[in-house]
Amino acid sequence: VQLQASGGGLVQAGGSLRLSCRAPRAIFSTYMTYDMGWYRQAPGKQRELVASITKDYDTNYADSVKGRFTVSRDNAKKMLYLQMNNLKPEDTAVYYCRRDPGNVWGQGTQVTVSS
Repeated sequence: VQLQASGGGLVQAGGSLRLSCRAPRAIFSTYMTYDMGWYRQAPGKQRELVASITKDYDTNYADSVKGRFTVSRDNAKKMLYLQMNNLKPEDTAVYYCRRDPGNVWGQGTQVTVSS
């Protein structure tokens, strides 16, 4: 497994979750060259970009999560994070981490937000 996402769960609206994505097979010197991202796919909808962070720590967010979600990375630990605050029912989806180059995807973690 190249990417392992975790941290999903069931939370009430207004709550918080922190997703993690580890890259157990990567070596530090390679991981730091990756651009990383979080995507999500809700039932019946296309997969969409939630947030991304480049190897230079430039970040980008979907308009729907700006001000609520924060993407970060720890190259030394080969970890990618997504801090999600003030969650809404429309954030319910399976969340995936992805890396470039290589277009490598993690297995997904379910986030469910109840109203």
